[in-house]
Amino acid sequence: MMKKITVVLLVVLMAVASVFAGGSKEKSGDNSLEYIKSKGTFVLGLDDSFPPFGYRNEKNEIVGFDIDVAREVCKRLGVELVLQPIDWDAKETELATKQIDCIWNGFTVTEERKKALTFSDSYVNNAQAVVVMNKSSYKTLADLAGKTIGIQGGSSAGDAIEETASFKNSIKGVVEFNDNLMAIMDLEIGGCDAVVMDLLVAIEVAKTKDIRILDEVLAQEEYAVGFRLGEIKLAEAVNEQMKAMAADGTMAQIAIKWLGADITTIGK
Repeated sequence: MMKKITVVLLVVLMAVASVFAGGSKEKSGDNSLEYIKSKGTFVLGLDDSFPPFGYRNEKNEIVGFDIDVAREVCKRLGVELVLQPIDWDAKETELATKQIDCIWNGFTVTEERKKALTFSDSYVNNAQAVVVMNKSSYKTLADLAGKTIGIQGGSSAGDAIEETASFKNSIKGVVEFNDNLMAIMDLEIGGCDAVVMDLLVAIEVAKTKDIRILDEVLAQEEYAVGFRLGEIKLAEAVNEQMKAMAADGTMAQIAIKWLGADITTIGK
């Protein structure tokens, strides 16, 4: 009788172990690359007012550095690139619900974001810069004491301000806008006194707006592609193609076209 009970217990334990092992395998399984290739499309979520990385041209076409890089990556992976403009404040939700497959549009890597997302290797270095009107007297961060700062909601500009205590404590407050261009428009009409935004974008905007960039920056940053947490195979596949593009000169060509010089960092 005891032997029979022991056998039954062993069978039960083996069955339980099998269930847990199966669950663990399912949980740790990463079919992210297979998912993209099986559906044949790669949906890129972006803020479509973020020049020169992703924005609408005079024909209302979405163009830019990130768009050209992503299109070439997709060509090499054998899938179709689909561009999906999103509310930048809701980008993580759009990704989590599979409305998009990645966040790829001058997306800054932060410690907080690394807890919630899987990132590709960084491909461009950036900084958070302060933009003011040309006619203003502001020359340093200290000159903005007691002033109002505009930022794009959900951007890393807010993090840069938070992490620069001396600057944060000196200013009057921060106003959030849907995108950087709306913040610049508010700056132009005197609503805010300065705008904190990505340096590379500020350089592009300064070509057509009567603004200037302060010499001091708030934070050094890196751009990378954001994927759902645990989607390592997809991130590695994108990394592999971007490194190949760096090696064969394609990345440099795209950078020179949109950024004026090859300032990319991946594969170097």
